[in-house]
Amino acid sequence: MTKETFTKLVLESEETLYRISMSMLKNEKDCEGAVQTAILTAYEKLSTLRNENFFRTWLVRILINVCNKELGRRSKIIYIADNEYTAELSIPSHDKNVELKMALENLPQKFRQVIVLFYIEGFTVTDIKNILNIPEGTVKSRLSKGRSLLRNSFEA
Repeated sequence: MTKETFTKLVLESEETLYRISMSMLKNEKDCEGAVQTAILTAYEKLSTLRNENFFRTWLVRILINVCNKELGRRSKIIYIADNEYTAELSIPSHDKNVELKMALENLPQKFRQVIVLFYIEGFTVTDIKNILNIPEGTVKSRLSKGRSLLRNSFEA
């Protein structure tokens, strides 16, 4: 893969990467860092990509790994309430359904991940299985449970 092709594919995936990392990290600064780290890692490990047709799936998998590392790092840090650290929820102006966005943010991560990948980013169940490295049945059950939790949040 040439540098130009890599750059083109990364630019085409930029919004997807941002939305996925934001759904996981919920902090714009961490999100931007995760996306940059994922892109750099992908470039450095480009030789491990077996099929260019799966570039987007491969890049998202790298991003999710970076986000998971950040979440693991966060769990080891204790924040002292001094108003210096505030987690912000960013709702893009093009997304008019604020209630749905808030309901998604309240889902447990494992359900939010598959819902975002499937419904917002348009990945197939098979793609999600490969991205998250989980069985297809698990993807389907998380989609089902995630939909149920979303439905319940609107009924409450």
